Amino acid sequence: MLENPQRYTVTAALIYANGPIHIGHIAGCYLPADIYVRYLRLTGKDVAFISGTDEHGVPITIRAKKEGLTPQQVVDKYYVQIKQAFSDFGISFDIYSRTSNQIHHETSQEIFLKIYNNGDFDEEVTEQYYDEVAGQFLADRYIVGTCPVCGNPNAYGDQCERCGTALSPTELIEPHSTLSGSKPVMRSTKNWFLPLDRMQPKIEEYVNSHTEWKTNVFGQCQSWLKEGLRPRAMTRDLDWGIKVPLPDAEGKVLYVWFDAPIGYISMTKEWAEQQGRDWELYWRDKDTKLVHFIGKDNIVFHCIIFPAMLMADGSYILADNVPANEFMNLEGDKISTSRNWAVWLHEYLDEMPGKQDVLRYVLAANAPETKDSEFTWKDFQARNNSELVGILGNFVNRAVVLTHKMAEGHVPLRSELTDYDKQVLDELAQFPDRIGQSIATYRFREALGYLMDLARLGNKYLAETEPWKAIKTDPQRAHTILNIALQITANLSIVCEPFLPFTAEKIRAQLAITENFNWTNAGRADLLVERHVLGQAPAGPADLLFAKIEDDEINKQIQKLLNAKRMNELETKNVPEIRSEITYDDFAKMDIRIGTITEAERVPKSDKLLKLKVDDGLGGRQILSGIAKHFTPEEVIGKQVTFLANLAPRKMMGLESQGMILMAEDRDGKLSLITPGESVWNGGTVS
Repeated sequence: MLENPQRYTVTAALIYANGPIHIGHIAGCYLPADIYVRYLRLTGKDVAFISGTDEHGVPITIRAKKEGLTPQQVVDKYYVQIKQAFSDFGISFDIYSRTSNQIHHETSQEIFLKIYNNGDFDEEVTEQYYDEVAGQFLADRYIVGTCPVCGNPNAYGDQCERCGTALSPTELIEPHSTLSGSKPVMRSTKNWFLPLDRMQPKIEEYVNSHTEWKTNVFGQCQSWLKEGLRPRAMTRDLDWGIKVPLPDAEGKVLYVWFDAPIGYISMTKEWAEQQGRDWELYWRDKDTKLVHFIGKDNIVFHCIIFPAMLMADGSYILADNVPANEFMNLEGDKISTSRNWAVWLHEYLDEMPGKQDVLRYVLAANAPETKDSEFTWKDFQARNNSELVGILGNFVNRAVVLTHKMAEGHVPLRSELTDYDKQVLDELAQFPDRIGQSIATYRFREALGYLMDLARLGNKYLAETEPWKAIKTDPQRAHTILNIALQITANLSIVCEPFLPFTAEKIRAQLAITENFNWTNAGRADLLVERHVLGQAPAGPADLLFAKIEDDEINKQIQKLLNAKRMNELETKNVPEIRSEITYDDFAKMDIRIGTITEAERVPKSDKLLKLKVDDGLGGRQILSGIAKHFTPEEVIGKQVTFLANLAPRKMMGLESQGMILMAEDRDGKLSLITPGESVWNGGTVS
């Protein structure tokens, strides 16, 4: 672990530019990274915060085929959308770029060639899957089959996303091509492999030197190393990606997991050129601390494969820490982009304007730091109303409003302090270090808890000192109380900034703070100078930091999810297969007729059956029909229906049924009566 680094290079995972981002992405990687970086900046550190879109690989081409676009059109579309959503949400990248840029292609090819010229690649001809219908070799993600470890029937050829096991396509059970659905065949092809097996001692030495890594990260690395590393191909037979810079590599591109992490380097180059800085300080200086923020599905790539690549190159620093998070679930189910079971960030920002910090707070409070966590809209509402409104917002509002009422909107003079005042100020002084230490060690939920404890301290102080009473008998005492409450408020504007940057701005605006406070100022009891002017209005209530969220707003979001789930179920529901063929003579044996339901009632002790009396033109008959979950007795009386008249009678629930009402079932499983388009005489036949 690097002590006292001169600078920080902080990266957040490059997300595929094949769709919008959702709260699982934010909670797992980008929000923790932003909290960390904002804290570092407040402490005066030199930081480069780097991220962008991963625009190569099979997920891009799959999306292109689905949308009827070219791969370039797909990445252009989603890069703009993703970048804007991050910006609107307050993720403060120094640069958010893309792997389709020329500088990235050049950097990736340079590193590949250096490793190649060093003799560190193994050139091998191997048997790989080929889709004879599509006429191309299949990259790992174009092959789907059953995972041999957990039995997931939708595991990819490089990794099972259910259990996290790294796979090769040949390990899949019953593999099939995602292009044509056909079973692929094996064909010979040449590729270049990184010999991770020979590099394992160096990789083990690197991993074992970082026992301070999070348990989930260190444990997964140890599991890989224990199994024994195997060579991994760094090239692929594809037409979308960065061309392999060798004369005998026609039709081959760099493996997406070779070029994607190099994006951190190429994007740093791009940023440094724009800012007039030396990019090499951020990637080649041993006094720079490199930190990768990722989700748990990317641990192996950032802790083993990318470090191995950099080792083979020999000129780059390796990551000091890789604080990977687990996954966030949604309303009792895994987030799924394919099933549209997600809260999409760009939609949230449109539908809940001005509530960026509410979502930041809830995601940070529920961050999946050590195990999978869950987001629910009811918890979102409860945390906003009880914690942001009831604790943080309540304290700041009370402090500012009381100052307007009792001190004409100015920071009042402070007189003699009581023992309780001194105790509160001593506690205030401890919070910045407590919060900062938690952030610096990637314990963001803990840090957020301390932040709210500071707001609780403020509320408790006002409640116990009661300045609204003291003003009547001892104005100096009341003003001292308000001064201390306002100093706590000003400190909150500093320590909440990593988590709630929009709220920090609002607090400073209400306090009319123009100074550039940073973390070194935090904890002081004299942040606000006496007679400092509060806000712009001479009197009156301050603006509320947070507004209560009503049930209607939450129910709307829940219903939106349920609608998406229902639509997905309908779209994926298969039309039943045609039953085995019958002859006309078989069909002619069925006597289908029209009748009118004259009586209907529920069958006791059955939640499915209705007992119907049907006028069949021959004196009537009794038919039991399993439609009670779809119709009430009152709804069907008087309806003309079709029924099978010559079905042999059968007993159900002790009652005889003399026929069968014919129904139609839609894709949603809802039943409808099959009725004639116009009124037909009872007993009429259907032919």
